[in-house]
Amino acid sequence: MTQRVRMALIGCGNMGRNHLRDILKQRDTTDIVALCDIAPEAIARAAGIFADAESELPPDEPKLEKLLADYALDAVFIVTPHAVHFEQARACLEAGVDVLLEKPMVMTAQEARSLIDTRDRTGRLLSVAFNGSLSPEIRESVRLLRSGELGKILSISATIWQRWGPGTSGKWRQIPEISGGGFMFDTGAHMLNTVADLAGEEFVEVAAWTDNFGRPVETLAAIIARLASGALVTFHGCGETVTSCDSDIRVFCTDAILRTGAWGRWLEIQRQGESSFTPVTLPPSLGAWQQFVAVRSGEFPNPSPPEVGLRMARLYDAIKASAARQGVPVLCSG
Repeated sequence: MTQRVRMALIGCGNMGRNHLRDILKQRDTTDIVALCDIAPEAIARAAGIFADAESELPPDEPKLEKLLADYALDAVFIVTPHAVHFEQARACLEAGVDVLLEKPMVMTAQEARSLIDTRDRTGRLLSVAFNGSLSPEIRESVRLLRSGELGKILSISATIWQRWGPGTSGKWRQIPEISGGGFMFDTGAHMLNTVADLAGEEFVEVAAWTDNFGRPVETLAAIIARLASGALVTFHGCGETVTSCDSDIRVFCTDAILRTGAWGRWLEIQRQGESSFTPVTLPPSLGAWQQFVAVRSGEFPNPSPPEVGLRMARLYDAIKASAARQGVPVLCSG
């Protein structure tokens, strides 16, 4: 039986509140003992979610150091602007608290390596809240691909889209010093990470073209990459399209085509000799927190450790470097 988890939600902005709705459906495993946000309006909006769920609003402690000192916590979910992820996650780990950390994990590869060292030194659990890595669909996809049942991976095609540019205009997500990047570092990070999970090997070379569409950060991207095995990957990101948010990822193997999305949620396979895709039915998920709690209880190994944050930082660095050179291929550094 899963042990109850005493947790605090750090960051009650739009994304934090989206996660909160799912966490409140998991009161059989989770006690939300505190919130942590410096914005009274964010707490007020969170209060409405607790009221809708007929649950008591926990106290807000806006200072992280006081939260860690005054509350008995098993774990935290950090859903704050990207620039503060590193310091907040490190403080929580050093306080003996397990951490689920919203993507992208950190701003740089150096921060990622430092956080991995902190994880190792403290012995605490650190998971990155990549919905894909934590989803049953991507875990099953990885199992199928590694088993050899689908044959050898030949190529991967991935597309993600959202009306991101207009939707985040004037907000912190378009301030590079706080966000660390644009559409491909934010929503697009889900696509980059899930493709890396599915590929199961290192990217060795990347050619990329990006366009800011008149904004401070990139909102359009086209990327070609090569894996260590020689398999080819294409990424396409459009953050300026109609109001929507979706993705499509296809893994072309010698014996089958696997189709899924950046966040998991669904999985289809077309095998050799079949004329169409067949859905793969898996147990439903209540999101990243449910999967994190399952990892804490030992139900399965951590599918989204901080190493995926380092992998993401290295890949995005290569994308930026190639885009800055108008698509000249660059090698991915170790």
